[in-house]
Amino acid sequence: MMELRPLVMCFALCVVYATSKPMEKKDRIHHDDPLSEKEHDDAESFDYDHDAFLGEEEAKTFDQLTPEESKERLGKIVEKIDEDKDGFVTTEEMKKWIKFAQKRWIYDDVDRQWKGHDLNEDGVISWEEYKNVTYGYVLDDNDPDDGFNYKQMMSRDERRFKMADKDGNLIASKEEFTAFLHPEEFDYMKDIVVLETMEDIDKNADGFIDLEEYIGDMYNHEGDPQEPEWVKTEREQFVEFRDKNKDGKMDKEETRDWILPSDYDHAEAEAKHLVYESDVDKDGQLTKEEIIAKYDLFVGSQATDFGEALVRHDEF
Repeated sequence: MMELRPLVMCFALCVVYATSKPMEKKDRIHHDDPLSEKEHDDAESFDYDHDAFLGEEEAKTFDQLTPEESKERLGKIVEKIDEDKDGFVTTEEMKKWIKFAQKRWIYDDVDRQWKGHDLNEDGVISWEEYKNVTYGYVLDDNDPDDGFNYKQMMSRDERRFKMADKDGNLIASKEEFTAFLHPEEFDYMKDIVVLETMEDIDKNADGFIDLEEYIGDMYNHEGDPQEPEWVKTEREQFVEFRDKNKDGKMDKEETRDWILPSDYDHAEAEAKHLVYESDVDKDGQLTKEEIIAKYDLFVGSQATDFGEALVRHDEF
């Protein structure tokens, strides 16, 4: 049995789940999640900063280390953050690190799938490698009654692969493969997220999402004598907020505003905060010494095995 990537398996689950009733509300909106559930009050503690800098799950393991061990491991992490190896950590590098720490599950998923798709182990994944692993045998033995149109799905994957492939050589680097698997995390992939969403919901293929298509994507009417209140609220949301030009349907830009809202950038705000609080000479960037001197802000009397885990992520 071949290994299908999560999008294919998700499709299978959705087909099965659509027969159940009533259907759970589906949320297609890609929010910028908060960095921590804790209150951000440095006067009380640096717990929020620890969660933001290392990720909430990793931050839970910190208390086992002495200050000396914490500083040593923090130093190793700083070397990873300083991508250009110029001896300074900029706000942009800090922001990128925080986003990585918050999305560690994405990179774990990419690592797992990378091993299964880089067949010749040359450090890149070609479209042919991905296609052969994901769709190989079903294209040779296509069952018209299997419930899936694999050729259509493969065509959609190829389109996304080409968009993720910045240099156009149909060979994906680790970063490009990450953008292919998780396009919602990359600005240059946002158009494909919108396009695929519209294709999923736009049942009459007119290039727009009307009210009934919008509701039908998140709610299965079958088996419910009357619509729940949340469905009525969604109808009102569509009319009042989603359909901005009041033509009864959502176009591409309106769909983008719905699924990719311009949320507050928590990572950027936290990066600026950490740099400001640690920048002794006020040159707008941090040295390794400045960060370690304020180790309590970043990791307190704690550190994590996250430093060792970073070895798995060569690009960071």
